[in-house]
Amino acid sequence: MFRLLAFILVFSFRTFAADERNLLQKSADVRRLDQTLILHQKWVTYPVYTDRAGWDKMTGSLKTSLIKKGEENLNYTWQKITASGYLEFERSGSRLGQEEPFNTNTVAFNHLVVAELAEGKGRFMDKIIDGVWFFCEQTSWASVNNLFVMTKNRPPRSLPNPDEAILDLVVGDMSTLLAWTHYFLTEPMDNVNPLISQRLRHELQRRILDPYMQRDDYWWQALKPTQTFVNNWNPWCNFNVLACYMLLENDPQKLAQAVARTMQSVDKFINYNHEDGGCEEGPFYWDLAAGKLYEYLALLHQATGGKVSIFDQPLIKNMGEYIVNSYIGNGWVVNFADAPAKVYKPAGMIYRYGKAVNSVPMQKFGAYLARQSPDYVNCSCHGSGRDLTRTLENLRTWEEVEKTPGALSTPPYSWYPQTELCFMRSGNYFLAAKGGHNGESHNHNDVGSFILFYKNKPLLIDVGVGTYTKQTFSNNRYGIWTMLSHYHSVPNINGISQKNGRKYRARNVRFDSAKKTFSLDLAEAYDSAGVQQWNRSFTLQPDGVGLVLRDAFVLGEVRVNNQFHFMCARPPDITEKGVVAFWVDGERLTLQYDPLLFLAEAEPIDLPDKRMSNVWGSQIYRLRLTALKTASKGTYSFTVTALK
Repeated sequence: MFRLLAFILVFSFRTFAADERNLLQKSADVRRLDQTLILHQKWVTYPVYTDRAGWDKMTGSLKTSLIKKGEENLNYTWQKITASGYLEFERSGSRLGQEEPFNTNTVAFNHLVVAELAEGKGRFMDKIIDGVWFFCEQTSWASVNNLFVMTKNRPPRSLPNPDEAILDLVVGDMSTLLAWTHYFLTEPMDNVNPLISQRLRHELQRRILDPYMQRDDYWWQALKPTQTFVNNWNPWCNFNVLACYMLLENDPQKLAQAVARTMQSVDKFINYNHEDGGCEEGPFYWDLAAGKLYEYLALLHQATGGKVSIFDQPLIKNMGEYIVNSYIGNGWVVNFADAPAKVYKPAGMIYRYGKAVNSVPMQKFGAYLARQSPDYVNCSCHGSGRDLTRTLENLRTWEEVEKTPGALSTPPYSWYPQTELCFMRSGNYFLAAKGGHNGESHNHNDVGSFILFYKNKPLLIDVGVGTYTKQTFSNNRYGIWTMLSHYHSVPNINGISQKNGRKYRARNVRFDSAKKTFSLDLAEAYDSAGVQQWNRSFTLQPDGVGLVLRDAFVLGEVRVNNQFHFMCARPPDITEKGVVAFWVDGERLTLQYDPLLFLAEAEPIDLPDKRMSNVWGSQIYRLRLTALKTASKGTYSFTVTALK
């Protein structure tokens, strides 16, 4: 078990940034929080349950559709999670036996609660009470994967232990959903039987409030002095802890101590992030990293009447604007690491984040996305269906968002010098390339990899990742083909692929905005390859002609022929020597290479996994260019051009 958890932490995270900013702890300590926190839920801006005029105003023209979604679940049958459903994770590695019924239950429950708040007639209360009781009777709300990883039991097992409180992402989400239910609906529940709300309050105390204060060994807390691992779990979990404490705890000293503890923890996440604001986890996880950080900070701001706020810090704004810059167009995003190239986009939250940090591009981008999603108000965190906070906030601001002109921000380039990401546009081309290292959060072995779009349509791609299984976050992670460098657009050097680990990284990473050239040395990303220098450069021609990719190398020894891989969204035609042809909506694009230096081969790759096929279709393609002769030094050059 220890080896498994240690691997997960090692592959996912890097050490904290050198600058220990501690912005939150500098803004307030326990004593100040004791004086500024607004008690007894007086900070809540939503109408109380009985304020029908308030709810009518808040839901507006959406009221009927919200009630309809509740009506669709009035006869819902709560899905039981069997012991064999949990055990399937150990037996086959599949998480679906536990996750599918759990997620179905949470979506139904959320719709029922929102419908009751919108209508206010008690019509949905029996079903809500059934749901409350059903969730209270469950041994754990944690994901089966996290039960397996986070349990103290040896060896790890996937059945929940009633004697151990696992506080993970899902427990946090469920606790906040149920804490809001307790806040809004205690009175109608008590009218049926006071034991219902009492039981719910008891479960929230033992499942989230007490464990958070009693334990410091949940790795995502990063509270121990030697703890150097943190990622999106940190703001995501801490947001839920903060929300639950603010909704449930009214003892001033206990509340101040808990809030201060979350601030200490979240500071570790802020410290971890580079000043450039780049999200190494990509747009898919931005929602749950920077996005959840924003929601944590917004709640802290609200709970203190604006007296504790760091929205004026440039880092927080930079982290937010990353989501605008990483949007390519037509729904496509830059998708390095464990991310699909098309993702759920939280329009309302992006707008509110932009408003908090005074970012006009974010506000306009959020408004633009809202117009692309007719049901964005009901969208919740990562599409999970259990984020009632975000649903409430979307309702509070939906009219404001609709009145905001929507627009895309398409800067000619976005350069993240510390995160080592570069996005460029020229004419019809969009290029994204990365440096970094192979110990990043949700890492793939992809130093020096890139994607290329033409007229906002994919040409050379990052495949992404398949459906998560037991293997995905285990010491067998790099047995999965999507994680390996030879399924990314990078070379094999002397027959060697890139290795995983923080020490395998780029060096001498530079960007020249005038020349639109991004360059880096890949030598340190390869172990035992005998490579002294491998300088890779990407140049987007200023007249929009296309991409020039150059690899200049020096090898200390020569073993086998070098090989280049290019992952393709479209079938490559290699009939003509020196030219690889692609068709994009009737236009012919070519990747040109020296036929005296390389042999071209192409293979289709079937995508039976729905997580990938939903993005790319049933197949993608891998183009291989194998050097015809060995060489100790030289320069390879490739050009991508659209033929008029």
